[in-house]
Amino acid sequence: MKKFIIVFLVLFIGYLNAGVKDPAKVIIPKPLKIIEQKGIFNLTPSTAIISGSNTFEEAKYLAEILKKLFREPPVIKKNGITGIILKLNKLLGYTSGKEGYVFTVSENNILIEASTPTGIFYGIQTLRQLLPLQLENKDNKIVKLKQVKIIDKPRFPWRAFMLDEARYFKGTKSVKMLLDQMALHKMNIFHWHLVDDQGWRIEIKKYPKLTEIGSKREDSMIDGWDSNIYSGKPHEGYYTQKEIKDIIRYAKKRHITIIPEIEMPGHSASAIAAYPWLGTSGILKGKVPSSFGYDYDIYDITKPEVVGFLENVLKEIINLFPSKIIHIGADEVLYDIWKNSKSVSAYMKKNKLTPADLQILFTNKISQFLAKHNRRMMGWNEILAGAKIHDNQNINDVKTSQNLAPNTIIHFWKGDLNLIKDAVEKGYDVVNSFHKTTYLDYTYTKLPIEKAYKFNPIPKGLKKKYNSKILGVGCQMWGEWIPDEKSMEFRVFPRLSAIAEVAWTKNSLKDYDDFMRRLKYLEKRWKLQGIKYGLYKKEFLKF
Repeated sequence: MKKFIIVFLVLFIGYLNAGVKDPAKVIIPKPLKIIEQKGIFNLTPSTAIISGSNTFEEAKYLAEILKKLFREPPVIKKNGITGIILKLNKLLGYTSGKEGYVFTVSENNILIEASTPTGIFYGIQTLRQLLPLQLENKDNKIVKLKQVKIIDKPRFPWRAFMLDEARYFKGTKSVKMLLDQMALHKMNIFHWHLVDDQGWRIEIKKYPKLTEIGSKREDSMIDGWDSNIYSGKPHEGYYTQKEIKDIIRYAKKRHITIIPEIEMPGHSASAIAAYPWLGTSGILKGKVPSSFGYDYDIYDITKPEVVGFLENVLKEIINLFPSKIIHIGADEVLYDIWKNSKSVSAYMKKNKLTPADLQILFTNKISQFLAKHNRRMMGWNEILAGAKIHDNQNINDVKTSQNLAPNTIIHFWKGDLNLIKDAVEKGYDVVNSFHKTTYLDYTYTKLPIEKAYKFNPIPKGLKKKYNSKILGVGCQMWGEWIPDEKSMEFRVFPRLSAIAEVAWTKNSLKDYDDFMRRLKYLEKRWKLQGIKYGLYKKEFLKF
């Protein structure tokens, strides 16, 4: 019996230290090409990282990972032929683009080549997935990696995850965990929904009431859209500009761009509660809504001072976020609120405008303002107008004679897929986030992982010459019924992995059964990290 236990322990420890025998069975998203070779490479505490100055930040990032693996930091050297070599090769840009890489494990070294530091970083993520499951502080002595050559590059340049914190504030620790998981999955856009009717989550120094009043609500609706039940608990929270800068630095080290979303002209009740003169209907009485929906109040954009307010807010946003793209939401604007206002309806009548005309004229002003600051506007697909998307819309209200600013990025989420074709034919770039396949707040019954995985961001029938106008895909974690981190994790994982493969992997290489086999290994990592991933169980939340 004693001999059996010793043998078992030796085999178990060998398993922990052996690394991954077959890269094709674990890497998510699936690489473009894996060429298996004979032999192994022994990764040890003395293995050096060899890096030039242009990849030094990536080398430091890798060193932190290996420090956890071996309990001591590896040496970073400028030159050498044995170790982990990070090598920039501009010629790879012609075949692999800015984000592709070539990852080679040979007898004497691990070579990660790319045309940019971003490609090097993604090669490091592939190595990260090949390391033992027991990564954290296990005092490993040796990790055996199979010799292999991986040639890889992404299908789409836009691979996004959106977190809605307007409904429920999550905080820095939770955001950084998500950024780490995005990095592991080679996702590059963190879309941060910081403003909505139920909460304003970012400090704006010129308008302190936005957080003093707008970040707090007295109660929260629970138990679904048709519910009259409330939690009986207040909710509040926001990020200071100092905290925002810290998170931006954290994301940058992981080659993730943060795109803030500041909703306008709808979904604006939290701002109007703070500064009532911004609104149209006057129904809020200085209180942030506790119910979830959007039938409250919207900005009165016929007032120059309201437009000035929004431009001042955007100035601070621009100064904070390096992103060249600013998302303004622009979805679900209740035109009846404008129509029921004497002043706004008189303005529309005088200028012969439909409500959609008024919205486009406003968003074009915002686009011009952003362009002056070297930024580009993005909005949900209602921003285009011209089509009835919601049941509560009047077809005459959405008609427009105005043309949306040509540089706008259309974020498609709802409506007939022909709207995408119409947008790209008019010259607009599109990010496809069709809600039925990308909304992670949906139950697993409503959005099974297989449905998310089989999503193709390029719609059927789109002419090939327009394929490049589809920038990629985003998945959304809306927060109305997600009050805490664990309920969020349950919805995000593993569907984030499915969308990451949709965004990265060539469509012809996707295989759902193979993905599910690879996912099992990743789920083991999540379990060890304490991440509550979905188990595809029937859920009891009402939708």
